[in-house]
Amino acid sequence: MRLAISAFTVILLVLVTPFVNAQEIQIEKNAEQKLVEVVINAGGEVHVKHIVGSSDVSSQMKLIKGAVENLTISDEVDKEQQHTVEISEDGSVIIAPSKNNTIIEYDLKDVLLFKDNVWTWDFLYLQTTNFYMPAEANPVFINDSAVHLGDKKGFACHGCQMILKYSINQPTKMMEVGWEDQKFLVEIQTFADIENFVFDQSAKQISFRVNFNEDDQNANNQFFTTVIPLELLWGPYVVFLDEEKIFFNEYSNNGTHVWINIQPNATTGEITIVGTTVVPEFPIIAPLAIGFLMILTVPLIRRFNLR
Repeated sequence: MRLAISAFTVILLVLVTPFVNAQEIQIEKNAEQKLVEVVINAGGEVHVKHIVGSSDVSSQMKLIKGAVENLTISDEVDKEQQHTVEISEDGSVIIAPSKNNTIIEYDLKDVLLFKDNVWTWDFLYLQTTNFYMPAEANPVFINDSAVHLGDKKGFACHGCQMILKYSINQPTKMMEVGWEDQKFLVEIQTFADIENFVFDQSAKQISFRVNFNEDDQNANNQFFTTVIPLELLWGPYVVFLDEEKIFFNEYSNNGTHVWINIQPNATTGEITIVGTTVVPEFPIIAPLAIGFLMILTVPLIRRFNLR
């Protein structure tokens, strides 16, 4: 009889134990994220920080996709760290109950691709994420739209799916334009050589030839950013590569200068930027033009906010 009872007990434990373990690791909710920060340095290294709200039960949170290193989960106040931190197959971690906020930090490897002097990240994370960019990265491109950070450190991406692109320490060439007794500086940011820079007042255009070193394997698909004084040449603009009209991005206007960016699929060629109003015509229409510009720029893009 005792042997039968023992056998029954062993069978019962085998049947019950897996069910009990499953209950012990059951997660009752997703973590409430209060902050997500991504910090990128000039070398393409990425550090991520999440702040999760307090909870009296265990919660689960997905990490940003990538090769995760140096993962820590700690109490924001007591600084105690979870001793066991495991990443599940779907890229999630389990966060222990805490009366304080919890901080999750880690490094991401191999998420930024460096090609043609451009860093690129195909990013997807459906939480609002604050990006802090290297000071040397300007402009930054979000889904092929350029963002002029200026003195801002970064931007906020809401709900966030984007292709992030940027270059580091793009060389700047300063071109002086003289007209009568006035002097204007046109700034060109590019890794290419600039030749034959010409301002043609009668044609209302600026032109210059771009030329990469033929031995440069990163010559294609470079960014060209031209900063033009509005007193010299006012838009709307049209841009040509040789004689072919090409797409460009007019992404910033601070009232005195305009930033025009292009990305031609060629290593050499003549860039021509054609405007509609040119010095000395500008002073006559300036008040009306500036007022019209202000009306056009009132609607703001809400998806990406500069930080």
